[in-house]
Amino acid sequence: MNYKRILYVLGTVLALTGVFLLLPLVVGLIYHEYYPTLMLALSAFICIAVGLPLTRLKARSSMFTIKDGYVTVALCWIVMSAAGALPFVFSGEIPNYLDALFEIVSGFTTTGASILTDVETMSHCLLFWRSFSHWIGGMGVLVFILTLLPMADNGSSFSLMQAESPGPVVSKLVPRLRASARSLYGIYFGISVLELILQAIGGMPLFDNLCLTFGSMGTGGFGVLNDSVAGYSPYLQWVIIIFMLLAGTNFGVYFLLLCRQWRAVLRMEEVRWYYAIVAGATLFISLDLLYYGQFHSVREVLFQVASIITTTGYSTTDFALWPSFSKGILMLLMMLGACAGSTGGGMKVSRLVIYLKTGVQELRQLVKPREVRTIRMDGKKLDRAVVRGSLLFLVCYVIIFVISLLIIQLENLDLETSFTAVAATLNNIGPGLSLVGPMANFSIMSPLSKVVLIFDMLAGRLEIFPILVLLAPQTWKK
Repeated sequence: MNYKRILYVLGTVLALTGVFLLLPLVVGLIYHEYYPTLMLALSAFICIAVGLPLTRLKARSSMFTIKDGYVTVALCWIVMSAAGALPFVFSGEIPNYLDALFEIVSGFTTTGASILTDVETMSHCLLFWRSFSHWIGGMGVLVFILTLLPMADNGSSFSLMQAESPGPVVSKLVPRLRASARSLYGIYFGISVLELILQAIGGMPLFDNLCLTFGSMGTGGFGVLNDSVAGYSPYLQWVIIIFMLLAGTNFGVYFLLLCRQWRAVLRMEEVRWYYAIVAGATLFISLDLLYYGQFHSVREVLFQVASIITTTGYSTTDFALWPSFSKGILMLLMMLGACAGSTGGGMKVSRLVIYLKTGVQELRQLVKPREVRTIRMDGKKLDRAVVRGSLLFLVCYVIIFVISLLIIQLENLDLETSFTAVAATLNNIGPGLSLVGPMANFSIMSPLSKVVLIFDMLAGRLEIFPILVLLAPQTWKK
């Protein structure tokens, strides 16, 4: 492995984390929160002081293998999380380091699961930092760095983007990788600004506006009020619904729209499936709630469907009290997730499409053994490596899910709590059901369970493989 180059990227990520900490520092000064602001400054200094010397390491080669890319991405997210937890601990607002690590990992991975019982008692600057971590992690910090590093145009560095970007298929938007990364972040920033403007029109305070934009565009879920977003006006809830769905859409769609490639957009099967599933889930849950006399409005149902399928985790109602059929649909949406190439988590709609097409092909093969068929997606032949990778992902996903569930069950919690706690973290959702429902939190978990759930959040955000490659003994053998 190219160890010096890996350390160079780690140093860059650490220094960049220190720079990111300067933004909530400004918020602290505005609100005259001097002690937590001082702790943010100390954390930023530590990150920059440790990170900058690493960026001076000179490697003989800037080439990255796929293995190097996976290891680098996994280590970067671990180091970034370890550093990002420091302000919470130094300020004393989350004095336990494991709890602080859980909170910031939940932020960077856009999970939104929290150990805090009363977020309204936190300082504005640290509330801003935990929400800003959603926006940082939503598109991916390595994707951002690829717009800056000299190796961004090196073809081998595509392994970094491939290891961090969610979904079974990663492709460049334009031939040059640096231009692709800039296009992604340009679109991401532009849509975020649009949401800020629309929420400002609805009268949302600037601080709330920024934090909720970070959460909805990063598909995170950290709010600044204990009731999540239930206290905001219907107009603002509709705005959040729209932008959660936009954030869960493959960002390649927006690039194609900007290029006026309308036919290419219409050919994207995953996007059609995504919005069809949202519409279908909203319809069936509405009918179920209507039958049991719990239906209030389409907005309330659509909000929860959008929040769960995009793995955002905001809530306007306690959906843990909904009928079993409705909760079952939400559970399926938790597993499914949003589109590949979006900021959402979960298994991704594209994988569902691949599994369905593979299953249909195998059944046809049984009926007509001599018939030769290929799996196509968006009108193009799907590479067998993509199909194989998707199936391998499912196997690894199930194994991690089962092992995590068994460990969590050692606490002797009810099955609904344990099952949805794992589902909510491995799929980067945020709230689960029962004791970890939308009106509860994860503070009840033991230290062992929190470590397991931290692992699940990182594995889920990084699509499992980078974490497994990092932990594999073969990775470190010459």
